[in-house]
Amino acid sequence: MGIENLKTTLINPKTGATFTIKTPIIGASGTYGYVDEYEDFIDLNCLGAISTKGITLEKRPGNSGNRIFEVEGGMINRIGLENVGIQGFLMDKYPKLRQKKIDFLLNIAGSSTEDYERLAAIANEYEIKALEVNVSCPNVKQGCLEFGLNPNALFELTKKIRKNYDGFLIVKLSPNTQDIKPLATAVEQAGADCISAINTLRGLGVEVNKIGDKYIKKTVQGGLSGACIKPVALYMISQIKQVVKIPVIAMGGITKFQDLLEFMAVGADAFQIGTANFINPSICTNLAKELSEYIEKNGFKDFNEFKGALQND
Repeated sequence: MGIENLKTTLINPKTGATFTIKTPIIGASGTYGYVDEYEDFIDLNCLGAISTKGITLEKRPGNSGNRIFEVEGGMINRIGLENVGIQGFLMDKYPKLRQKKIDFLLNIAGSSTEDYERLAAIANEYEIKALEVNVSCPNVKQGCLEFGLNPNALFELTKKIRKNYDGFLIVKLSPNTQDIKPLATAVEQAGADCISAINTLRGLGVEVNKIGDKYIKKTVQGGLSGACIKPVALYMISQIKQVVKIPVIAMGGITKFQDLLEFMAVGADAFQIGTANFINPSICTNLAKELSEYIEKNGFKDFNEFKGALQND
């Protein structure tokens, strides 16, 4: 058997909105480029979808200076949403995605509600099937507070995006909060079809070197990702699933097959693989094949039957 037993459909039980992918394994935003950058390393047919680099209205150069800092069990990044902008994406990247028939989530980011509304409208115009909204962005009209940390602001933002976009709407939640449940509830009530979680944690990397009699210190503050954040991600997914009925795409420290089982056990409906791609570019293919073989070996018809058995026990 190939990977046919991995085909899955994410369904909003309230509206019936669906997003069907070949496998539940998705390349996470910021780690998979825009289109086919991993084609030399993997069989793209084993990939359910990719989440594009975060796309903003205008092209962005990103942050200057050190943008990556390796830490034990992961990494800290401060890329600064470097990207080609929505028009650059539509002219150069989108045609390749369609030509190669690669399913994708268009990951979008903005600094104001209007940015998100315009991006959503453009995505709708081009009939892009799935949108992933990065709400861990500073809202310049609210003192640069993150949209995703205030349930009321998140509700209003999601509602306005929903008004402009008819496709499958996914909101990517931040873990940098005391309680993620009100945020998940706000997203569902505002019309999102799915939640992806978690985004990176706030972190600080410090390097100290002694040269002669002087100590040279370097710090990088940014988003922490990798295997070290998996316990936090598992906790957050379990909390989200307590309050919503829409599907959840889990991410945060997935590096091996056992991690998939753990995330499924707390309610995950699909998975995004991020930092691990930098260590092993074949990980998405490998995980899909391992999952398919496990399902067949244990007598399940497909991924959905296996997921149901694991989550209902």
